[in-house]
Amino acid sequence: MDTVDLALVLAVDGSASVTYEEFGLIAGGMAAALRDPVVVRGLTGGPARASLCALLLWSGAGAQEVLTDWTLIASPADAAGFADAVDNMSRVVQAGQTAIGEALLASLTLLAHLPAQPARQVVDVIGDGRSNDGVPPGPIRDRMATAGITINGLCILHEEPDLLQSYTREVIGGPGAFAVTCAAYADFTEAMRQKLTREISGPIV
Repeated sequence: MDTVDLALVLAVDGSASVTYEEFGLIAGGMAAALRDPVVVRGLTGGPARASLCALLLWSGAGAQEVLTDWTLIASPADAAGFADAVDNMSRVVQAGQTAIGEALLASLTLLAHLPAQPARQVVDVIGDGRSNDGVPPGPIRDRMATAGITINGLCILHEEPDLLQSYTREVIGGPGAFAVTCAAYADFTEAMRQKLTREISGPIV
């Protein structure tokens, strides 16, 4: 396949602020959102009838790992397979600090090796804390936005109630960029579902 509607990087926080129980809730919540019929139709129902998705786990500087490389989502079965991989993701990075700039750089590397040309490129940063390690995210965000890449955020607010302001200031950017919040991990699945539905549909113009 030469073209796809969307290339989506799911960049998940595996830093020390996320407990193992919370990490399991993130994995399960993301998988449930990816199995939602509206999300599946969004990934497979555009002009190209297909999208690409990849899963990146990140923590502190030097701790980024591609858990699932670019996966073609062209059918409900493809979507289910990717959701299963997300559901079963292993916490293979050290639970260190929070290097969002490094996660954006790793996402850029992924986007530089796409197997098909996407109409849109989106990085979905999912975390519960502000960047406190590695390169600052702001300049990386700006470079990506200039290249037409959208960086969206999902902020889990249980430890940092003002996290949305930090993401708005130095993480999200690019065409139609937005961030959503959930107050606690119990609300994560629904927030993720709403976020995926919105970003898969594309910017409102």
